Amino acid sequence: MDGIVVQLQKQLLDYISSLFHEGFLDDQFNQLEQLQDESHPNFVVEVVTLFFDDAERLLNELTTTLGQQNIDFKRLDAHVHQLKGSSSSIGAERVHKACISFRNFSTEQNIEGCLKSLQQVKHEYSLVKNKLETLFKMEQQILALRGSG
Repeated sequence: MDGIVVQLQKQLLDYISSLFHEGFLDDQFNQLEQLQDESHPNFVVEVVTLFFDDAERLLNELTTTLGQQNIDFKRLDAHVHQLKGSSSSIGAERVHKACISFRNFSTEQNIEGCLKSLQQVKHEYSLVKNKLETLFKMEQQILALRGSG
């Protein structure tokens, strides 16, 4: 049993390393993990889950705002700014960078650029969400094996 746990822990560390190497996560994610302890064992999962909920709401708002006849660029920018901040707070680097580009197009009131940026942000968000969900499943698997051992 111990051998399996050690092997899974190595896989987990390799996986986390790849997320940093591929630019999905930055050092802010490490900072978040350091806030987790025995008194808050699910801290990272809870914070990231809040980010997922917030991001999905904001992406829907952005989609709706960009779909209107007369686009409210101030509102659009406020939503992008909020998403940029929340992605930065959990260390979702590629989402954060895509939001910066989106904000530039929003400032220029470049609708075509905004539409392309929205697709890019959605794509990066979807990728990081899948990656983090996989990470959490790996952690759960290790915890479950430790508990049964």
